[in-house]
Amino acid sequence: MAVSPAHRFGQIIGEVLEATIEPLLEEFAKKHHLYLDKQGSRPCRGGLKVTWVDSNGNAHDLDYVLERGGAPDKLGIPIAFIETAWRRYTKHSRNKAQEIQGALVPLADTYRHVAPFKGAILAGDFTEGALTQLRSLGFTVLHFPYETVVAVFKKAGIDASYNEDTPDSAFRKQVEAYEKLSAKTRSDLSWALVEANASGVKEFIRSLSEVVSRQIQRIIILPLHGQSFELGTVDEAIRFIQEYDERSGSMVIQRYEIQVRYNNGNVVEGRFRDKASAVEFLRTYDPTPRPGT
Repeated sequence: MAVSPAHRFGQIIGEVLEATIEPLLEEFAKKHHLYLDKQGSRPCRGGLKVTWVDSNGNAHDLDYVLERGGAPDKLGIPIAFIETAWRRYTKHSRNKAQEIQGALVPLADTYRHVAPFKGAILAGDFTEGALTQLRSLGFTVLHFPYETVVAVFKKAGIDASYNEDTPDSAFRKQVEAYEKLSAKTRSDLSWALVEANASGVKEFIRSLSEVVSRQIQRIIILPLHGQSFELGTVDEAIRFIQEYDERSGSMVIQRYEIQVRYNNGNVVEGRFRDKASAVEFLRTYDPTPRPGT
């Protein structure tokens, strides 16, 4: 089935956004010794999609994942999940925000032991409500407003302004104009988009860097001993505590509660019933192999 000129033009804007963001993430990954998983062939996952599975067994196709310890033939520890999107009309923006939320939040929860970065890079008409919704869930949002996109494309001789009444002939004309651009002009178009929103790009990279470069400030471990008791009323619970003998002898360990606190304010918590699980959890923060482990 042939792609309509309107759909194709939307794809073009998406491609320009991708060409804008991908070099920035590749440079960032190189600087911080990370692996950037992006669409394309990768032996360890098969297929061309960047697919990650959450703890409920649901697969999510993503745009970019930054991994610590990753390689073409080895999945690393995901340190950042990043989605990109272009939307022309505000009526679609809330749905797209919810779609991004639905993909990244379950994955961030699955890998909560590393508190991964959640990023959304959006272009076009997104309502403040949609942007606020993502930010309230801990997303770092980089937004290229519709007017910025139009202004940048105009410099390349392409009219990117359109509405629901724009005829296919107008879209076809702009598609043809874009496809005639040289590789250098297309590259310049992407970098012009970065320059037009330099402060937003800088802030996004700063937030990403803060997560990637954070250091563990301290680790708090609370070994909990003793038998649990179930009481039916508040009065019974109060009486139990008042009468409980805190000097009672050694009791069997019930669980280990661990808090990992970072210097950027992130806190990761875990509860484990045995030493092996607790140690395995802590090993994820220092994956260096040791003799006998």
